[in-house]
Amino acid sequence: MPQFRKNPLTQEWVIVSTERAKRPNDYSGIERVDLSGLPEWSAECPFCPGNEAKTPPEVLGYRKQGEANSSGWWVRAVPNRFPALAVEGGLNRAGVGLYDTMNGIGAHEVIVETPLHNRSLAYLDETALQDVAWAWRDRYLDLRRDNRFKYIMIFRNHGRVAGASLVHSHSQLIATPIVPIEIEQELEGMRRYRDFHERCLLCDVVVQELYDGARVVLENQKFVVVVPFAARFPFGLSIIPKRHQASFADMQRDEIEQFASVLKGALLKVDACLNFPPYNFSLHTAPADLERSEEYHWRVEIMPRLTVAAGFEMGTGIHINVTVPEEAAEYLRRPGPGSPAQVPSSAEAAVSAPPATAGGPS
Repeated sequence: MPQFRKNPLTQEWVIVSTERAKRPNDYSGIERVDLSGLPEWSAECPFCPGNEAKTPPEVLGYRKQGEANSSGWWVRAVPNRFPALAVEGGLNRAGVGLYDTMNGIGAHEVIVETPLHNRSLAYLDETALQDVAWAWRDRYLDLRRDNRFKYIMIFRNHGRVAGASLVHSHSQLIATPIVPIEIEQELEGMRRYRDFHERCLLCDVVVQELYDGARVVLENQKFVVVVPFAARFPFGLSIIPKRHQASFADMQRDEIEQFASVLKGALLKVDACLNFPPYNFSLHTAPADLERSEEYHWRVEIMPRLTVAAGFEMGTGIHINVTVPEEAAEYLRRPGPGSPAQVPSSAEAAVSAPPATAGGPS
């Protein structure tokens, strides 16, 4: 029988549809995102080395030597050429009758995760993936100093269906002068739980999921990866730090190393089980003014794009998940049928040394 499940974080209901339950092979019609057939470099790609002039001037570059906006980097961050928000200016909040407006002030940046055109995030070696996490942290910490920005979202769109317009592996960062409604809902859920139980909701989720085990996909010393009890999307995953942390920027070096390892493992399992699906990735962290509070617990959400939200979801906000979370976790725990031919090359090994320039790991 279908089942309603309630997300304790947001109070949203999800329908787990056992009558229409799907297994991984049932999603065979989705668009695959396999970059292994592409060349390592493309003359047309603005994110490939040597094409730095095709992007705005960089705001971060990890390279051993050389000037900014030159080749030799292994992670690079640049302003988005077509930003959703503008950095310059004031908010100028105003009312138009009962409506509120303000200028579209914010920051919109792209983090180019590798110089290799045909290497997706899952197939970077762990050192290179750590450098990506350091870049996210460095750009976050820099933008956090601007008191106009209340929230900084880091996300990835992997594949055309998920919203990516370029195949070269990259993530994005958008800083906004408001706290998004979903984060507000999560904050309210965590506050409500803490007020009643005097404990952190996600800390208790970690304890219960590890005790139960049915929805755990993998774990290491610092992190656990689970299919949420009330997952909105088939095979959706949450990466949760075991130690209570409001902000992902609070991670220490050993935690970033373990985060890179568990993120790589989760993405490899998604590819192996679901045959290279498009996915969205979002990092949920505390608003800038609550980073030192005990109210929030950060996490990463990975959402494979296997189904399309239709009229019911759009009209009610209730998602229908056609793969039972416990069954999804069981599939993802299984050894994969074999990784694709995207092993790190000698070219990548040469660019995955620890950053040595300003803005690198501290």
